[in-house]
Amino acid sequence: MLGLKKYFSQGEDLKSIMDGINGGLKEQLVAGLSGSARTMLISSLHENTGKPQLIVTHNLFQAQKLYEDLTSLLSEDEVYLYPVNDLISSEMAISSPELKSQRIEALNQLSRSFKGVIITPVAGLRRYLPPVEVWEKAGLSFQIGEDIDSDEILKKLVAMGYERSSMVQTPGEFSVRGGIIDIYPLTEKNPVRIELFDTEIDSIRYFEAETQRSQDKVKTISIAPAEELILFDEHYNNAADRIDAKLASTLKNIKDDALKETLVENISYETGRLREKQQFQSMYKYASLFYDEPASLLQYISPDSLVVMDEIGRIQETSQQLDKEEAEWQTALLEHGELVQDLTISPDTNGLLGDKKAFPIIYLSLFLRHVPHTQPQNILNVECKSMQNFHGQMNVLKGEMDRWKKLGFAIVFIAMNKERANRLERVLADYEMDAGIMGPDQNIQPKTSQILLGDLGSGFESVKQKLVVITEEEVFTKKAKRPARKQKMTNAERIKSYSELKVGDYVVHVNHGIGKYLGIETLEIKGVHKDYLHIKYSGNDNLYVPVEQIDQVQKYVGSEGKEPKIYSLGGSDWKKVKSRVKSSVQDIADDLIKLYAEREASRGYAFAEDGAEQSEFEGSFPYQETDDQLRAIEEIKKDMESIRPMDRLLCGDVGYGKTEVAIRAAFKAIMDGKQVAFLVPTTILAQQHFETFRERFSEFPITIGSLSRFRSKKEQNEVLKGLKAGTVDIAIGTHRLLSKDVQYKDLGLLIIDEEQRFGVTHKEKIKTLKSNVDVLTLTATPIPRTLHMSMLGVRDLSVIETPPENRFPVQTYVMDYNGSLVREAIEREMGHKSETDSVNIGIQAADAYKLSIYAGFDNEESQAAADAAALAKIEG
Repeated sequence: MLGLKKYFSQGEDLKSIMDGINGGLKEQLVAGLSGSARTMLISSLHENTGKPQLIVTHNLFQAQKLYEDLTSLLSEDEVYLYPVNDLISSEMAISSPELKSQRIEALNQLSRSFKGVIITPVAGLRRYLPPVEVWEKAGLSFQIGEDIDSDEILKKLVAMGYERSSMVQTPGEFSVRGGIIDIYPLTEKNPVRIELFDTEIDSIRYFEAETQRSQDKVKTISIAPAEELILFDEHYNNAADRIDAKLASTLKNIKDDALKETLVENISYETGRLREKQQFQSMYKYASLFYDEPASLLQYISPDSLVVMDEIGRIQETSQQLDKEEAEWQTALLEHGELVQDLTISPDTNGLLGDKKAFPIIYLSLFLRHVPHTQPQNILNVECKSMQNFHGQMNVLKGEMDRWKKLGFAIVFIAMNKERANRLERVLADYEMDAGIMGPDQNIQPKTSQILLGDLGSGFESVKQKLVVITEEEVFTKKAKRPARKQKMTNAERIKSYSELKVGDYVVHVNHGIGKYLGIETLEIKGVHKDYLHIKYSGNDNLYVPVEQIDQVQKYVGSEGKEPKIYSLGGSDWKKVKSRVKSSVQDIADDLIKLYAEREASRGYAFAEDGAEQSEFEGSFPYQETDDQLRAIEEIKKDMESIRPMDRLLCGDVGYGKTEVAIRAAFKAIMDGKQVAFLVPTTILAQQHFETFRERFSEFPITIGSLSRFRSKKEQNEVLKGLKAGTVDIAIGTHRLLSKDVQYKDLGLLIIDEEQRFGVTHKEKIKTLKSNVDVLTLTATPIPRTLHMSMLGVRDLSVIETPPENRFPVQTYVMDYNGSLVREAIEREMGHKSETDSVNIGIQAADAYKLSIYAGFDNEESQAAADAAALAKIEG
């Protein structure tokens, strides 16, 4: 992307902005830039000025999109995201660990004189932070050979927000065992183990939380805080004193005795926790009271920073909305006796958004009319258009390229990698559009067409610079796959040693039954000291199990809150229970033998191994597969290639990629000449899957039919004829697929989505289809019987536990009922949907208008599209 950045930097628009910066202008407005043209400007400003930048967007979603785009133009260590949820109440109540770790990483960089780019939504400016000097002192660093005071280190870790535990399993924990200190920083993939020789650091190494196996050794390590509020003893006392003073003032203004009593009770409880140096969930509402001079993000950025406001009009609207929501939230807490009066929740952002400018600011706005209240000294209107989507219509693209070449434009296509660049080059050549692949050190030449390896979110057309940038997605309507950062999920549920048991846990001994674990005791037996697990049984019975026999003891798992029966040592009850269970297991084993015999005896169809078409199809998937997805795909393919009919259950949370796994299985079946039936429980789901399958198979000669009440009688009859004749490859539908009139020419794969939602009658019909075809069942919530069969091995099981890269996590907040919060959430959801729909309608209408003109159409539909596009442009 170096050639593109260099070409963009030579433009007159950038030079004009640079002249304003060098001339000391405090405010400049740049209008007209859209999409990735803004990203190009930001990266060019960073490289040409050498100044650190703070980019402010109107919401978190836009900040994340901008971050992804910028990381393709700058190195990852030059761009950091400071993400803050726009929902004030939820941020006050609980914070996402993922977002918190990103914020802490950004603050660490800023405290080290960071010269790169920080991106944040405007809500990020509204958070109170510790003074910069407090944050700088909060970090810990260790070096081999260094002498340390363990007690002071532990106190500091607690002040930094780390929680002490017996064994570190999740980020934000630390543990101490003799001369070993384990710390799991929020900003590291794995925890760190520091081994001491007396008071001297003997070794530092990373290790896996799950297996406790050592990994890389290091000579030095820096530990970042685990919380944004760094609180030492004096900070807790400061806040408690100030809250007490505000409580006394608040009580004078309240006449309702019941409300007074509630307020005193709630606030006294919280100040008591603070005086005991204990943290609690809603503590952030007192962030302004912990420090004498609390800071905000503006105090962390360098004084010579350049601030870029992305869509200043929307930022101002969001800021006003946040002010309103914050006031309503405070009012609600005051009415419930949960907050004192005259409490400042957010810092004043006047230094950035008001009249007094602390930093030079560049306002970006799509339209000139969306200007801030103050008048910038330099207004620049850039002639830049967002790139249209060609939807694979190469004749339309060729017409546009001819027009651009006549005007002397440089045309740049963006491809993700060498393979995709070669494919794009071949496709363009087929339509007599020549475009050579550029080398990493080559410069872009005017009046030429080139293919550049890189990654941008969207293309654009810059008139003054005579530059056109087109992404693969805009050519083919297929998003290129971005390389993902590897995610590592840990599973620390299994008991691996006695240190994972807690005193009071119920345990099961293989020979003596259920008892209560009372801890580890050292006993002397025949002059030898050994450690034993102390387990208490009924009456005064006690059992001491040598730690080396830990395999005979396991943690009891039963109904939550229900205490199990404690057995007595030497009694016969446990033996009777084991005998009954053994008999039941034998019965189950007999049934399993019969089932396995039937499955082994039955013969299905063995699909061929993957061919070139399968590889090409899987390569067109626009997202990075997770490790779990890839494993599930391989397991399913192995089953399909076996002569034994597949019966596999695929479990995974919503949005984890089960549908893509099913799509690849369906494609494999179709490539072998087999038909696929996709059975879903609802009409809406059938339509969603139909659209998804149609999009994924759009570049392949595959016919998809849908059977649901969304289809007319005539359309359904056509699908039925196609299934019987073999001209329909995939049938997607509800229980209509189970009707007697549905006949397949050669059904090879049955996919069932959420089988537990079908009734008994439907399940009996499903069984008749399962006789000799491969069956794949998808579910996010398997019923116990289905899951039990899979765990026993009657049905094969694949599990997707890892969310896709950059998937927006579903965050669940548990809090007291708050009417204003409910209204706020609903309004945000409706506002977001309305905004998204409006943008999509405008884009689709504009695309339709352009395509209709360039393709030479002239009809009523084209005129309607033109009218819609004009309306969308007028309404912004």
